[in-house]
Order: sequence, then C-alpha cells, then structure tokens
Amino acid sequence: MVFCIVLMIILVAPIVMSKLRIPHIIGMVLAGIAIGKYGFNILERDSSFELFGRVGLLYIMFLAGLEMDMEGLRKNLRHVGTFGLLTFLIPFAVMFVAGIWLLGYTPQATILLCCIMSSNTLIAYPIVARYGLQKHNVTTLSVGASMISLFLALVMVAAVVGAHDGGTGWLFWVSFVARFALYCAAIFFIVPRLTRFFLRHYSDAVMQFIFVLAVMFISAALCEAIGLEGIFGAFFSGLILNRYIPNVSPLMNRIEFIGNALFIPYFLIGVGMLINVSLLFEGGGIITTVLVIVIMGTIGKALAAYASCIAFRLPWQDGHLMFGLTSAHAAGGIAIVMIGMGLLMPDGTYMLGDDMLNGVVIMILVTCIISTIITDNSAKRIILNDKHDAHRNIKGDDEKILIPVKYPETCNTLVNLAIMMRNENLNRGLIALNVVYDDEMADVNQEKGHRLLQGVVERASAADVRMQTQVRLATNIANGIKHAFKEYDCSEIILGLHIHDNSSRVFWGEFAQSVFNGLSRQIIITRCIQPFSTLRTIQVAVPSRAEYEPGFYRWLERLCRFAKAAGCRIVFNGRMETLDLIDQYISNRHRSVRAELKSMPKWKGLIDLCHNTREDDMLVVVTARQGTVSYKAALDRLPDELTKHYKGKNIMIIFPDQFGPAQDTMTFASMQHREQLSAYQMVQNYLFRIFHS
Repeated sequence: MVFCIVLMIILVAPIVMSKLRIPHIIGMVLAGIAIGKYGFNILERDSSFELFGRVGLLYIMFLAGLEMDMEGLRKNLRHVGTFGLLTFLIPFAVMFVAGIWLLGYTPQATILLCCIMSSNTLIAYPIVARYGLQKHNVTTLSVGASMISLFLALVMVAAVVGAHDGGTGWLFWVSFVARFALYCAAIFFIVPRLTRFFLRHYSDAVMQFIFVLAVMFISAALCEAIGLEGIFGAFFSGLILNRYIPNVSPLMNRIEFIGNALFIPYFLIGVGMLINVSLLFEGGGIITTVLVIVIMGTIGKALAAYASCIAFRLPWQDGHLMFGLTSAHAAGGIAIVMIGMGLLMPDGTYMLGDDMLNGVVIMILVTCIISTIITDNSAKRIILNDKHDAHRNIKGDDEKILIPVKYPETCNTLVNLAIMMRNENLNRGLIALNVVYDDEMADVNQEKGHRLLQGVVERASAADVRMQTQVRLATNIANGIKHAFKEYDCSEIILGLHIHDNSSRVFWGEFAQSVFNGLSRQIIITRCIQPFSTLRTIQVAVPSRAEYEPGFYRWLERLCRFAKAAGCRIVFNGRMETLDLIDQYISNRHRSVRAELKSMPKWKGLIDLCHNTREDDMLVVVTARQGTVSYKAALDRLPDELTKHYKGKNIMIIFPDQFGPAQDTMTFASMQHREQLSAYQMVQNYLFRIFHS
C-alpha cells in the first residue's frame, strides 16, 4: 500500500498540476507535505523514503552530468568557472552579513548557513530535460556552475567540521587534496577503460543498465569516503560516462525513464514530507529566520545569475533560466544542517538549533516553487524564440531512411546508426525492410523475416523511435530494395557490410553493388565491430571534387550528427578546397562537433590512413558511382585496398546523392555551396552531367 500510494501520487500530481498550470515538480513536493506527518499523516517517512530519496537526488546529479554538452563545456569553460565563482561568492557574502547582523548567529553557524545558500540543487533540471534543452548553452553554464558552487560549499563544510574537531592545519588540507586527487585519478582512469570493455563484450540491455547504476553508486560512495557529499561523485561519474552513452541510444532512454518515473519523484515527495508548514503560523523567530534566509539567499543567487548574463552578453531569457536553475535548495541543505546539528559547542549547545532546521526546510519549499516556476516560464520562452529558426532549418528536408535487414547480428548496428543519424526534429521514424526470394521457401523465410523485424521494432522502441516494417517477396533482392525505396519515397539507405574474400563482388555482398548502381540517392554501407559509443575517432577520406556532387552536404550532415551522438572526434582528410567548405558548414551548423581537417592531396593517402587508424576508430570512405564528377579510377580498387590494408575493422562507405530523378533538397546548403563555385566549374559540372546521362 505504501508503494501504491506513492505511485498514485506520481500519476495524479502531474495531471492536477497541468490543469492548474503549475510545474509538476511542485505538485510532488506539495503531495509530500500532504501525506507526511505534518499533513494528514498518511505515510511515515521511513527508511524506504530515505533510501529512494537519496537515490533520486543522486539520479538528478548523475543525469545532469550524463546529458551535459561536453564540447560546449570545453568551449565555455571560462564562463562556467566565472559563473560558478559568482554563484558561490555573492550568496555567501550576502548571507554572511545577514547571518551575523540580522539573525545573530555565531561565525561558525553563519558559515554553515552560507554554504547552504551558496550551493544549490538542480531540482528544476527535469523541466529543462522535458523541453529538450539539456545541451543548451545556458543549461551547460548553469549545471557546471552548480557543481563548482557545490564543491566549494562542501569544502567549506569540511573545513568547519575540521576546525570544530581541532584539525584544520596544513596537514588537514594536504590530506584532503591528496584524497580528492586520488579519487579523481582513480575514477578518470579506471571507469572509461572498464566501460569500454563492458560495452564491447556485453550487449544485454539489463546488464548495461545495472553496470551504469553500479558505476554511479560506487563513485558516490567513494566520494563520501574522502569527505565530500555523494552527489558530487554522482555528477562526476555522469561526466565520465557522458561520451559512452549517446543521448539517442536505447540505454539513455532507459536511464531517463527509470529516473523520471520512480527515483526522482520519490526524492521530491520525500523532501515535501520534511516540511512543516504550520510553523509559519506559530509566529516568533521562525518567520524572521525564513524571511531572511529566503530573501537574502534568493537575492544573492539572482545577483550572480544576472551579473553573469550581462557579463556574457546573453539575452535576458537566458539570465532567467540561469537564475531558475541555480536558485533551488533541497536535500543538500538538509544534509549540511544535520551536520551542524551534530556539532556540540563548548557551552553544551549545538552549533545549529531546531529553528535553523525548520527555517531551512521551509526555505526549501519556497525556493523550489520559485525555481520551478521561473525555469518553466523561461524554458518555454526560449523554445518559442527558437521555434522559427528550427522550422527554417528543417523546412524542405526530405529525410526518410530505409534500413534493409537480413542478418540478426547486424540489425542492432544498422538501427543504432540510423537513430544517431536521423533528424530528431522531423520525427518521421525509420523504415525497416526484409526482402525474401519468391520461391518454394518463401513462407518459411517470410516468418523468419517477421521475427527479425520484430526485434528491430523493439530496438527502435527502446530509443522512442517509430519504426515501419515490411517483409517483401521478390525474385531479385536488389530489385525488391529499389522498389521499396521508391514506394516509400525514401531519401537514403543504410546497409550492412561483410568481407569474406579479396574479390570486389564478395566485398560488396550479394546485392549491394546492384543497389548503389541502380539508385541515384545516398547509400551508406557499414560494418562496426564494436559499439558506436566506444569509438574514439572517425577518420573520413574525402575524394577530390566531392563538393561538386549534389549530395555533398547530405552525407556531411549525417556524419556530423553521428559524431555528435557518439561523442567522438571526426577528422576529415581531403584537398584543401573541399576541407574549406566542410569547415564552413560545421562552423555554421555544428559548432559543438569536435572536427579536425587534415590535408590529403592524393587519393593514395587512403592506404596510409588505413595503417594509422586504430581498432577503436572508424574509417569512413566517401566514394562515387561511375560517370560522376568526383569519380576516379582508383575507386575501382577500393574493395581490394580495404580488404588488404583494413580487414576486420570498423568501416563505413558512403555513396552520395548523384544527379538523377531524385536530388538533394537541402536548400540552404546547396545555395551556400553554389555561391562558391566559379562559372567555369559550374559549366564543367554541367558538361559532366550531360555527357554521362
């Protein structure tokens, strides 16, 4: 019944709050107040609420690190550091003056109060995640700054405790720094290697999920062992695992689902059960304490957020979101208060009394309401302001991806690649196709095809992606794929690659060569030995004159999405005139992608590129069909060269859109490219098309 009541609250609270146009998070906290001992006393805040609440708090911090834009963090590291110092120092200074002059606390008690108000809990982060702003620049600034302020506050608390116990000399600080450095080094060097090993050897969804949770809890426990709160360890483990869990992967979908459905609501309800609203009606010093803490603490956070907004020249809506995310206080404040209440002073009294505990608990309710309302409103306005630009970016995009599947061992790879390359804003789903020969075994093969496609649908559903399926009869596999491609009006195909021999016919497989010779649209053929999330670098070999093909910007867009989702570097190797256009496109559309450009004047450099590519890298070769502008005779030797120099490793081969019945419709990119072509080059391109038609 306890669990049933909690689940009913989690179910009903969002429904009621949506009718009242109040953020759902406030509903969870208010429900906790109602069912707790200070409300209708329906449930007792027993060990289960403490355990699940603790897990929920760790989960919020873990998700914040896991969903952070790491490239944006690197590029804005100075801004994050500045905002982090301001959001710690300004509230600290404001509350120190208020604690001494207005509340009359001792310096030690005032410092603990300052630590509570200078740190914050990302209680409004689920709101940002619901609006899809996890990787927004302001979210990165706010989350990074929150971790800096939290770390500084925890260090100050450790110093106060050490001073109370008579141990804040230089040995204390040397010991603390040594423990912290050892902890960071252990997590930084052990967890990535262990994660890569586990993800390569175990693909079971349940095992991967349990592994990720185990890493989070171990990191949190070790963080507590060195004298810091476990929430910092949970956030740090999220940062470490960030690049190994793509945001569009089924694993990420499971992590978010479990947290948002169970652990985080449990934490919010547990926070509400601590709040005694009736204290506000008893008068006395509690009202003064609450007003001073709430007003001065909120003013300090607001000053830090808007001062940073002005310094960084950001819009006011971004400043509102920064303030909303950094103004809430929750269980971290309770933990610091409990530490203070356990420190006995020489006169026999505790450093912090019951009035401080009650004041902080009431403050948690008020700041949570302020934080969630401001965050929700500012996130909505940011979305509305960006809506026009987002609509302009996707207007005219004909993206529709077809995935022919035949072998169960390659299905997951192809589906994962399509999910990572798709445009989430279009939300058109994917199409999976299984073509079987129309012979005496057709019925048996059709049944196998349906079972195969059922697994594909489950894989896509785990990532919350729609998947259409079809089992098709045909006398020729390639013709069946081409007919389905035209019936669904697809824009591109993703195929699996296998290599068993040195001959080019076997290299391309049973029917792939007929497919890419019979279609003028983009075809991606891939083989990945290990999970995409464990790749370190994507090495792309770009042929000369590739920029003259109509599908140039299409494959470039797909590779940028893939590199961003996989969280790895991407290195383009080609001629400088081609690389200049690539650099311009990435700078305009994908600034967060870690891209590098390397000159490869001659196509013979592909062999050196094969030798220099490691096992945990992926080689991408952009090729061309015969009779096109970028085609060269060396591409005929591509199967033999890859078989000889790059056998058994991760590879992707791209046949771009060519001139034909269906052409690239990425209007902005095509216009930008065409402006850079000279009249002579355009005439040359036109003659190539006429001659080979």
